[in-house]
Amino acid sequence: MPVSRRQVLAGAAAVPLGALGAGTAQAASTQAGTAQASTQATAEASTAQASGYRIGIGIADVTGPAAENGMMGYSMPQQQTAGIHQRTRARAYVIDDGTRRIAFVNADLGAIFQSVHQAVLAELAQAYGNLYTEQNVLLNATHTHAGCGGYSHYAAYNLSILGFQEQTFDAVVGGIVEAIKAAHEDLRPGTISLGRGELTDASANRSRTAFELNPAADKAFFPLSIDPAMTVLRLAQEGRDTGAICWFATHGTSMTNANKLISGDNKGYAAYHWEHDQAGVRYLDGKAAFVASFPQTNSGDMSPNLNLKPGSGPTEDEFENTRIIGERQYRAAKRAYDASRPVGGAIDFRMSFVDMSTVDVDGRFTPDGTPRRTCTAAIGASMLAGSTEDGPGLPLPEGIRNPFLDALGGMDAPVSKELADAQAPKVVVVPFGAMKPYPWAPEVLPLQLVRIGSLYLVAGPAEFTIVAGLRLRRTVAAELGVPLENVLVQGYANAYSQYVTTPEEYDSQQYEGASTLFGRYTLPAYQQEFARLAAAMRAGEPVEPGPRPRDLTGKQLNFQPGVVFDSAPMFKNFGDVLTEAKSSYRRGEQVLVEFVTGHPKNNLRRTFLEVQQLVGGTWVRHADDGDWATKYRWARTVLGESKAVLTWDIPAGAAPGKYRLVHHGDWKHGITGAVTAFSGTSRAFVVG
Repeated sequence: MPVSRRQVLAGAAAVPLGALGAGTAQAASTQAGTAQASTQATAEASTAQASGYRIGIGIADVTGPAAENGMMGYSMPQQQTAGIHQRTRARAYVIDDGTRRIAFVNADLGAIFQSVHQAVLAELAQAYGNLYTEQNVLLNATHTHAGCGGYSHYAAYNLSILGFQEQTFDAVVGGIVEAIKAAHEDLRPGTISLGRGELTDASANRSRTAFELNPAADKAFFPLSIDPAMTVLRLAQEGRDTGAICWFATHGTSMTNANKLISGDNKGYAAYHWEHDQAGVRYLDGKAAFVASFPQTNSGDMSPNLNLKPGSGPTEDEFENTRIIGERQYRAAKRAYDASRPVGGAIDFRMSFVDMSTVDVDGRFTPDGTPRRTCTAAIGASMLAGSTEDGPGLPLPEGIRNPFLDALGGMDAPVSKELADAQAPKVVVVPFGAMKPYPWAPEVLPLQLVRIGSLYLVAGPAEFTIVAGLRLRRTVAAELGVPLENVLVQGYANAYSQYVTTPEEYDSQQYEGASTLFGRYTLPAYQQEFARLAAAMRAGEPVEPGPRPRDLTGKQLNFQPGVVFDSAPMFKNFGDVLTEAKSSYRRGEQVLVEFVTGHPKNNLRRTFLEVQQLVGGTWVRHADDGDWATKYRWARTVLGESKAVLTWDIPAGAAPGKYRLVHHGDWKHGITGAVTAFSGTSRAFVVG
């Protein structure tokens, strides 16, 4: 019987007496820099108007295989893709101040793994030399739990996927690079503005037990036990608004672990709603004129499931919840966007790799003032149980084996007394960092500090809880001498190493604490190392690059079966209609058509579905499988036979007229292995 994350070690150690002092000292330190920072911000605004920036935007598809690919997030082996509701996309921005530039990418992914970071940088180096490097490229994920998985080089994140999926990896890397190249080619004179607001009905604290262990000074900063901050960067090119980057903390778990349709989840919908519904972007028609992204901040303990159970809150429908939480983010972002004010200042960055398993932490950063040390990565028992508020995970159903796990030798590994003591009070169940032949999670991780005018992004490769993020922000703001509100934690950045809690939260060993890999003093280690980057940025000095992370390219295993062949039912051809549309529909009704199809892995098309409208005697695309109103489902029927189920929920605002559904696909020959494209078309029907 799985162990509940709320039951494991619930009565762990009490809060250290020194913790309150540490939090108070950080707050005082931050306040001391506020006056200086106010003068600095005023000077920067006038600098921006005098010098300006060059800005570029880009967007590309990163969807991956739409069938029989394990999904990343819940670690459920049974959760394999079986269609598309929303396409997932990478959204890129290049900002240049005339001296330095950054490339910022937010992607609808569960995580940015180190494998992706390495591959993207390698491709950018081939295309641009040293123009885009690990120093000035910031990759981050929305943390959707409804996207394709299997693109990490570390076993922990491929376990439920049955290994490394090269198609997914190529789609992710290729899409991110494509988006950056589009932004690079789009560079034009522009301006940036900064807006702020609050959103209080799109998140709930899913780890309240741990949150309550923090010092009063920290908890007082979040009176609702959530982080309501919405921070928006408004981008314009040559006087025309063309982009928005909207930071807000809430998990990408509105879609449950029972879902098998690819989706960008609530943040994917927020971006789609702004781009498609408000700005008129049509993704298959060429360059997007407006790119809106909704990156995470410190969302480690923030759930969009407002009733604190999977798929519950605001409604009991996961699709509606995705839309509502996404739309709430859009509306809050748009208010901040409309109220934004021009900002200026330099583009700057510092980045260093740090072995997070061996950091000697100065007492200035620990709750009790005692020097501490991080340790070899390990997970605790409640991590395996999953988050009960967002969805349980990893364990296989009884009687089912995982060949990938078997090939790795299973999860059993000796836990030394030294490691057990170092990770206490965590009860170690899998010592990720001690697994052979390679650790199951990276320990050499990229830490990056990026400045965009007056805004500073603390880019960390993990999921930080709101109080962990607050302490990290206070540390960096104090070191830089800037207001706290000008420093954001950019989580899920450049690599992935699970969670970061405060030491006090760690003691309760909830899901997040059990998933804090490097022990109780992981957060103080991050505070120390980011303070080092901030000090270097303030002084205008470089930082040492640190140890190089291992590259595990070519050392990957995969046990997910591929496509052997496709076959059509007797007396049928690929693209034939199995279930036909009716002759007419009213707005609000659903059109459903089924086709004979091949496996989506045969060709990762940019669309498998089109809704076409008859306009002036010509059929033109009206919608596709990237639209909210459509769903493309794939199902295997018999052996190599499969069907595509296409649906269109006719919007209330659909124009009257003639429409049809079109399915595009590819089938694989069983003898030659040749892949052949096909299309199928429904009857024309009238929408009245």
